[in-house]
Amino acid sequence: MSDVYAKLKELKITLPSPPPKGGIYTPVMEFGNKLLYCSGCGPDLGNGNTVKGKVGKELSLEDGQKAAYNCMLNLLANLEEKLGDLNKIKRFVKVLAFVNSSDDFDKQPQVVNGGSELIFKLFGEEAGLPARSAIGVNALPGGIACEIEMLVEYC
Repeated sequence: MSDVYAKLKELKITLPSPPPKGGIYTPVMEFGNKLLYCSGCGPDLGNGNTVKGKVGKELSLEDGQKAAYNCMLNLLANLEEKLGDLNKIKRFVKVLAFVNSSDDFDKQPQVVNGGSELIFKLFGEEAGLPARSAIGVNALPGGIACEIEMLVEYC
């Protein structure tokens, strides 16, 4: 596997600081044999760069993809904080994504691709292609457009 930080630099991506917690929980919980369960992260990168609203109503598919991308950046920031080095990630096991959707919007998988493509580009097919669910919901905390949680195996 190639160096994740070299790939981030090549793609001109800067990880944000880990997002502040929105409640009483741990952002990343270690369990079992080298597994990490990451609490859901929203799209607020802490610098005014966030995405709020319903995809299919106020927001376009592309806006939703941006939200999913931001969620994934926040998850990577939390993982880096926990592991100290993203190169310790062996593989992404499962991604569970919630998309704040209008009643008639049915393209949640395409929205979540905005985040999935990031980990695929950074970690490759073997490590960066997890099982995934993309679920449309009526509301998310603070009106955010997307929230993603994940399960990761590390070495």
